[in-house]
Amino acid sequence: MRRAAEHHIINPSPSTHTQASSVSSSLGSRQACELESKRPETMDLVNGALNWAAMPAMVASLLLFYPPYYLFKLCYSFLSYLFPDDLKRKVVLITGASSGIGEQLAYQYATKGACLALLARREWSLRQVADRAFELGAPDVIILPGDVADPDDCNRFVQATIDHYGRLDHLVCNAGIASVGAFQEIPDVTNYSPQLDVNFWGAVQSTFAALPHLKRTRGRIVVTASATGWNPVPRMVFYNAANAALINFFETLRSELGSEVGITIVTPGWIESEMSKGKFLKEHGGVEVDQEYRDAQIG
Repeated sequence: MRRAAEHHIINPSPSTHTQASSVSSSLGSRQACELESKRPETMDLVNGALNWAAMPAMVASLLLFYPPYYLFKLCYSFLSYLFPDDLKRKVVLITGASSGIGEQLAYQYATKGACLALLARREWSLRQVADRAFELGAPDVIILPGDVADPDDCNRFVQATIDHYGRLDHLVCNAGIASVGAFQEIPDVTNYSPQLDVNFWGAVQSTFAALPHLKRTRGRIVVTASATGWNPVPRMVFYNAANAALINFFETLRSELGSEVGITIVTPGWIESEMSKGKFLKEHGGVEVDQEYRDAQIG
């Protein structure tokens, strides 16, 4: 009996094991809950400290960085104005050159003595612009009828420029179309694919084809976007989106290229052109003139 009693003391019953494990499990769960309850408090303290420190640090960095940065930009712009690039005999390829901004840029380059390659879909308009450019002083002008929405055309007109002149100094990505209409009123969003094909992908594909040649001459890309890329206006959702994409693409490309190729992004507001006179891409995808809407947009 004594041995049995001693054996019973040394080897607890299964029920004793169960109770012990239950107590251990309960203690573990309680500790886990306490740790979980402390984590949000710790995270709140960390976030609070970061919020308190980040704002003064950001303001201090802006105060230190922006004044010298803008002073540098001001001095650089002033020197660029005093000593502009010599464009005489430089080769300039302009897309969307048959009217509007592209046409006027062609005339400005012509007065500086640049050689021009003009691209647009309307050949007869290009011929008129080319004749005027000759009168203003361009030593040579070629016209390249084509559509920047077609990647093959983009490759073709860049190669045609190289074949004719042997070099490329400036690429002006100016081709663009606009659309009008509230998004919820659009019957089929695929009707607006040409907007992105021309305004965004046309500039991207032209740049891709021209970039190797621009690197050789340490040339420049000039991109005509729009102020709507920064401040969108109602009823032009795809036009706004295309310009925002265009701006961000070339801002990124500028940081990648560094000083190899210069990039100038132009974001004009309302100007006198076919688009501002009411020529838009309508809901069904066709081009129409809406003079009343033009007046409403411009005020």
